[in-house]
Amino acid sequence: MGSHRKGAARRRATAPAGRDGYFDLLRAVALVRVVAYHTFGWAWAGMVFPSMGVMFALAGTLMARSLRRPALTVIRGRVRRLLPPFWFWGFFVVTAMLVHGWMPGWRIVYWIVPLGDPPGSAWAEQAWDVVWYLRTYLWFVLLSPLLLRVFRLSPVVVLVLSLVPVVVLTYVWQPPEGRLGSALTDLATFLFCWLLGFAHHEGVLGRLRPLAVAVASLAALAYGGWYALAHRSAYGGTYDLDDDPLAQAFWSAGFVTLLMYAKEYAGLVGPSRSRLVTVFNARAVTIYLWHEVALILAVPLIDRFWEVPAFEAHLPLESQWFLFGVGWVLIGGFVLACGWVEDVAARRKPTLLPGGRAARMGA
Repeated sequence: MGSHRKGAARRRATAPAGRDGYFDLLRAVALVRVVAYHTFGWAWAGMVFPSMGVMFALAGTLMARSLRRPALTVIRGRVRRLLPPFWFWGFFVVTAMLVHGWMPGWRIVYWIVPLGDPPGSAWAEQAWDVVWYLRTYLWFVLLSPLLLRVFRLSPVVVLVLSLVPVVVLTYVWQPPEGRLGSALTDLATFLFCWLLGFAHHEGVLGRLRPLAVAVASLAALAYGGWYALAHRSAYGGTYDLDDDPLAQAFWSAGFVTLLMYAKEYAGLVGPSRSRLVTVFNARAVTIYLWHEVALILAVPLIDRFWEVPAFEAHLPLESQWFLFGVGWVLIGGFVLACGWVEDVAARRKPTLLPGGRAARMGA
């Protein structure tokens, strides 16, 4: 153990202050899994790789790192980087809904700052339903200065206790219907993962014994997996973690802890020079926001392919894998057409395709 900790400390001391290739790879895999889930609808996808837990943990790590600077400055920077891409995407989604007869009330203000779920028409629900992640992320950003203070009082105890809120919402107190209940549930579900990011940045994970981490993580996985399978009838007969907050919280806690501790223990690194991974990370918000729009547009586009005899004869137009491929082509188009907004939001020089030089893990 002593040599491992010394080696890990040397790696942290000599690591460049730029991007973390391992975390960048995890974020890229998480985004691919999200698109795959929304294409194929695999109920088991969340168990194979809990993307949202991974993304919240990585965001928590970056937030803790940024909070070495004044909290208000950090929050302002995070909000500035999030809202312009959201506004740009929202302009097209809201316009399309208005054209199709939707008329919003005062809650349209949530399309300006998504502190609650923005309203929308059923016609475009597949497109705007993804905003829950931005809403939860925004609340975690706003709460992070306080959360980090509490976490530092007793890191391991606070980390373990962060699973209590989702247990309370499941067994003790039913959250209210609507926006408030949804926000509370999502915050409780992913609170552990966000604080796990704090634990990584603060060096708490690196100080834990491998056996203790393994036992605790496997216990969380076992409980989350058992709950998902045993309570399928309460969630539409499926074991999809996205429908089951308690199972999602515990499964993500165990899975993501192992992923992040593996980096500390084994010094795992990722493909830091991969242009593809760099693009995924520099355009993460664009990919996330526009991927459902891409999948929606892919369906009528493939329908047109049937009108071309050569396509009908030689392309697997009925295959979901073909839809997946066409969806990624359209996502690539949105990255090229809309990704520059992320550069503007981050006060970088807009580029058509990022990755020409190493990017910094800034605020």
